[in-house]
Amino acid sequence: MNTYKELQRECYEANMQLDALKLVVYTFGNVSAVDREKGIFAIKPSGVPYEILKPEDMVILDFDANVIEGRLRPSSDTKTHAYLYKNWENIGGISHTHAIYSVAWAQAQMDIPVFGTTHADHLTSDIPCAPPMRNELIQGNYEYNTGIQILECFTEKKLSPEEVEMVLIGNHGPFTWGKTAEKAVYNSKVLETIAEMAYLTRQINPDAERLKEALIKKHYERKHGKNAYYGQSLNTENK
Repeated sequence: MNTYKELQRECYEANMQLDALKLVVYTFGNVSAVDREKGIFAIKPSGVPYEILKPEDMVILDFDANVIEGRLRPSSDTKTHAYLYKNWENIGGISHTHAIYSVAWAQAQMDIPVFGTTHADHLTSDIPCAPPMRNELIQGNYEYNTGIQILECFTEKKLSPEEVEMVLIGNHGPFTWGKTAEKAVYNSKVLETIAEMAYLTRQINPDAERLKEALIKKHYERKHGKNAYYGQSLNTENK
């Protein structure tokens, strides 16, 4: 009996959604889903084309990246996922892509400014870009150290992973997370959309100004504040 079937199904569906949203090319990218009660997570196997993936292919690991169940090698980014799950206890899913506009900002080593209300609907801060990894970390346990790189960025910028569910890794690309794997994928699409909008904004007006604080607060709180009035009682994501 497969005791991890439900978790594998959640992980599989999130990975297929990543592909459907055109956030990945070939086998680039991965999503994981966590089971906090069991202290495990499921992640996409490394290098397997999306069109032949099956739910049972998802690899089960503990938070030290030890394989619990799975016949395939897990994603090469597994240790990053494991590190984040171990250190951020409130996240339930993680997504990593090489989506074009998100990666472009990461390669430029730039935070994405809050230029408009689409960005402010989801977070009140600029989307952070962690500095390129230090040489000693590159030469060490690289994927594990990518997790350290993310936490160092959030500590330095005094950000909360519950409020800011996305980050760019300098010269690398984006990681997003959420309470579920599905929400992590949602955040990947949001990040890519905001990154494209911000790029176009800078092309039209290189001196474009950051959105005024009053509008940032208004748009964020109408969706996430204690008196939020966006959406329906079913808590739908879309307008």
